[in-house]
Amino acid sequence: MTRKQKVLAFFGVYILGLIVIVAATGWNRTSNDTFHPQNEFKLDTWFSIGPFDFNKAAMYVLIAGILTVVTMVYIAKRMQERPNRVQTAVEAIYALMRDNITRGNMDSRMAAKWFPFVGALFLFIWFSNLIGYIPLPTNTEHKIDVAGFEFPAFALYAATANLSIPLVLALVVWIAYNVEGIRAKGFIGYLKSLIPSGVSGPLLLLIFPLEIFSNVMRLMSLSVRLFANILAGHLIILFMAGALAVLLGIAALGWLTIPAGVALFLFEVGLVATLQAFIFATLTAIYLGGAVAAEH
Repeated sequence: MTRKQKVLAFFGVYILGLIVIVAATGWNRTSNDTFHPQNEFKLDTWFSIGPFDFNKAAMYVLIAGILTVVTMVYIAKRMQERPNRVQTAVEAIYALMRDNITRGNMDSRMAAKWFPFVGALFLFIWFSNLIGYIPLPTNTEHKIDVAGFEFPAFALYAATANLSIPLVLALVVWIAYNVEGIRAKGFIGYLKSLIPSGVSGPLLLLIFPLEIFSNVMRLMSLSVRLFANILAGHLIILFMAGALAVLLGIAALGWLTIPAGVALFLFEVGLVATLQAFIFATLTAIYLGGAVAAEH
């Protein structure tokens, strides 16, 4: 079959399926009293270890941390003179982190010092975002019965869709670059460096508080950008993949929106997951480099 014929066949099956579902179920709304989309992001405690509660968010953070460490250590011990495809891909990611993100935004001394931190940050966020699009058995509200045993249903969740995780990462970055700036210039010198060159006189009373406020707001810009993008992506996929049909009580709507759900899923996995990790790591490198720069 040619590509045109395949496309026509797909749309034919799609329209036929919609007609069959509408004929079988109608377009009438039915009440929904059991499904609540907001519960997909609810964190139920699975078990406690001392003062710490273990839930699906903690599990995703743990998986992302293990993947960050194990994959790089595993590959580093198996480097070859003639790289295979996996090593080639890893080297490309390494070059991106070293040259584009780190060295592109700070001097060579700072880059050598902070590259491990920036690289680990990029990989951790990247893995956190990617595994967030892999269905895992984390839904304890709706369980699956298998041979008399109940297991959690499969669901999508991302640790970075929980504001606490991006906020903690942003707080670590904020403390790191401010400490670096104070170490390089002294406390008073660092505060002076926040003021743009050429500003003097009464304008200082206006500009200096704004610069302090802008510095603090970087916590929000780092954390909310990552959190909002991942959360919004998961919500849109959830609604397009069937939640909208369940909430409105129209079964045929699920068949109508599923192609959009698949397209959005591929878009999130292929672009957004990597892009958000890249932006967070790049802004981290920019803030670290700017904190020790000679001029504002």
